Amino acid sequence: MALMTGEQYIESMRKLNLQVYMFGKKIDNVVDDPILRPSLNSVRMTYDLAQMPEYEDLMTATSSLTGEKINRFTHIHQSTQDLINKVRMQRLLGQKTAACFQRCVGMDASNAVFSTTYEIDQKYGTHYHENFKKFLTRVQQNDFTVDGAMTDPKGDRGKAPHAQDDPDLYLHVVERRPDGVVVRGAKAHQTGFINSHEVIVMPTIAMREADKDYAISFCCPTDAEGIFMIVGRQSCDTRKLEGAPMDTGNPEFGGTEALVIFDNVFIPNDQIFLNGEVEFAGMMVERFAGYHRQSYGGCKVGVGDVLIGAAALAADYNGCAKASHIKDKIIEMQHLNETLFGCGIACSALGKPTKSGNYLIDLLLANVCKQNVTRFPYEIVRLAEDIAGGLVVTAPSEIDLRDPKIGPYVDKYLKGVSSVSTENRLKVLRLIENLCLGTAAVGYRTESMHGAGSPQAQRIMIARQGNLEMKKELAKKIAHIEE
Repeated sequence: MALMTGEQYIESMRKLNLQVYMFGKKIDNVVDDPILRPSLNSVRMTYDLAQMPEYEDLMTATSSLTGEKINRFTHIHQSTQDLINKVRMQRLLGQKTAACFQRCVGMDASNAVFSTTYEIDQKYGTHYHENFKKFLTRVQQNDFTVDGAMTDPKGDRGKAPHAQDDPDLYLHVVERRPDGVVVRGAKAHQTGFINSHEVIVMPTIAMREADKDYAISFCCPTDAEGIFMIVGRQSCDTRKLEGAPMDTGNPEFGGTEALVIFDNVFIPNDQIFLNGEVEFAGMMVERFAGYHRQSYGGCKVGVGDVLIGAAALAADYNGCAKASHIKDKIIEMQHLNETLFGCGIACSALGKPTKSGNYLIDLLLANVCKQNVTRFPYEIVRLAEDIAGGLVVTAPSEIDLRDPKIGPYVDKYLKGVSSVSTENRLKVLRLIENLCLGTAAVGYRTESMHGAGSPQAQRIMIARQGNLEMKKELAKKIAHIEE
């Protein structure tokens, strides 16, 4: 099996023995839980689209390991066209779900680990690259969803991993055995972990010799013994329990995040990709961050497309779509969104092969892309709220709209243009609320700020990659300065 259907994916998740906790209780049926199911539906879309001929070029690729047709989310980039198609695929999925579809992190982790393990092996004669290729071959053949886990809780940000008062605040090796290692710690903000078959764990920062036990990368099943997940809260999440789907804004799709605990998890030697080679921790982090910052030029743009469309619909339904200032605001939203897409495409088009043969994006432009993502979605949200009006946050519930006594009053007084039903007007306003303030705001707003590294992380990389000395020399030459 190289490509699962969406239904096969759902059934494969039922077979896992995931340890998931939410609101202080263990979730026995993760697949059908009403709060969690929309996030599973978003991942399912990555499988459903891969079955459709019209999306074959974007959603699938030919494996460099087996020669078989595979889902692009399990692919190792072989060209700049692969990098471009990745961004276009992510935009498509954002358009189809208006939510986080969760497989990007594993794809980006796979490509970062693929090239990094090759270079570790070159220096130390280790077998990490072969370990990873065997793992990825299995992933491709089974069309698994893979999570990427990088972010540690970090504790005191002013202290290195080994210097923390609690050593578990960075995931680390606590025992070394002839057949593998035992790890303990946690990974925070884990998007899609509960909807994944496997996880790739990576260090979260560059490290020095004293942090050797923290320089660890590996794979394991998400239901491995010792792993359990604590689902994070989202704004308006319990609306999914109220029996009023309209109030969720996006009844079918969503995302999910979790704090994932690794409580003395055993990792066999053949599942290890980095184990104490501290100088390569930074390379793995930098490459993953670059790929993931590229990703935001696709996924955030696709969700932005939906929000722009919702704002334009709200203007139509409010009867003000022809106002010049409304038109100008929608143009500005489109300009910002396409600028993000342009950055994602640019860093892909200028990608180059690594020593291992897979393609890495242009790191400078990938960081410029993500730096823009920390700003532009916030402005798009502001303009959407401006266009939609205050009813985005003051509208009565769907239950009120359906009530025999008060429903007619809601219908009468919240009417916009006469040709559009009050229900449809409220539906689009709830979608805007969902994207700007509700459950989807996790992935569209705050994740835009902090996902793939907070703003200062990109500024550091821009300073490092910007080649300022070369630009000084250009200025000296033009000005005929001799020193």
